[in-house]
This record gives sequence, C-alpha cells and structure tokens, in this order.
Amino acid sequence: MATETTTIAVVEDDAGVRTALGQLLRAADFNALTFGSAEEFLASGLRASVDCLIADINLPGMSGVALLKALAASGPVPPALLITARDDAATLEMIRQAAPVRHLRKPFGDEELFQAIEHARLG
Repeated sequence: MATETTTIAVVEDDAGVRTALGQLLRAADFNALTFGSAEEFLASGLRASVDCLIADINLPGMSGVALLKALAASGPVPPALLITARDDAATLEMIRQAAPVRHLRKPFGDEELFQAIEHARLG
C-alpha cells in the first residue's frame, strides 16, 4: 500500500485505538509513529519527518484542531486527517474550522482509513 519511507504520525489519547492504528499502518507498510497527546507530538521534534498526520479531534489538553493551528503558525503543516467518535455540534464546528482537512468518524474501516490517507496526501 505504501512505501517504507511514508511516515504517518498518529495522535490519539485512547491507548487501544492508538495501538491498533499503529499496528494497522505498520501492516500496510507505513512507518507509524504514535503519540498520546498533541503536546507529546510537538515535543518529539519529528514534525519534519511526518508525511501525514492523523489526530483525534477531542484530545485532552490541546485538541487535534488546535494542534493543526499550532503547526500552521510555525511552518508547513503535513497533510492531515482528523478522527472523532463524536458528532455533536461542538465537534462539527471544530471540523468546520479545520476545513479543508478531511475527517473520519470512528469506528471506520481499514479501506476507508487508507483512502482518506491517500486523499489527504494527494490534496
């Protein structure tokens, strides 16, 4: 599906979801880096090596949308995909503010995820 050099960062506070996404991406030949928070990702210093970012919208501390804004304020933002289990008005507004970033509602299937990643990376 991907080349070994394609690096995807997953920022997800739910350890089970984070682990599952990392394993799925590695099984599809992506280099998957996983982080439990936006702050952990920012502190990692790995921003420049990321080809695509998958972030939960509703993270404790800095949200996925706030992460994208912080990245944009300090340089180029990698192609991004927001994920969420919520569809309440506040979450939908956060998604709207992050436009044109793609988003997926949990739970989602493997193929749906891979298609969203390719769409995000191709613009």
